[in-house]
Amino acid sequence: MDVLSSRVLLRPADPGRSRRFYADTLGLAVYREFGPPDEPGVVFFLGQGFLEVAGRCDGPPAGAALSLWLQVRDLRAEEERLRRAGVTVLRETRLEPWGLMEMWISDPDGHRIVLVEVPPDHPLRRDPR
Repeated sequence: MDVLSSRVLLRPADPGRSRRFYADTLGLAVYREFGPPDEPGVVFFLGQGFLEVAGRCDGPPAGAALSLWLQVRDLRAEEERLRRAGVTVLRETRLEPWGLMEMWISDPDGHRIVLVEVPPDHPLRRDPR
């Protein structure tokens, strides 16, 4: 398999609410929009990947079935900004045993989003050899 591109597909209960959350609250940049103007599908940039918010979930969302892992530059600043915006913080910023700073939030349908800051001395940034 030669994968050329990929994206996560999210089918929210309320597409407009979710589009506003990802665009306005999180501040993700839009890659493209498609479909009907009154309820477009939107594809957001996610670093080296994409998040497509399109369609509608008719049943209860499977919040535990999907998690997003997003690396940010300044986690404490993001936590402060997101709290002011009224985002549900599931777990405050903390240093994990594996050396990453993490904070957990949820989107409007309860999908968990893990925000991560990689400290300057972490092996993900520096080759320890």
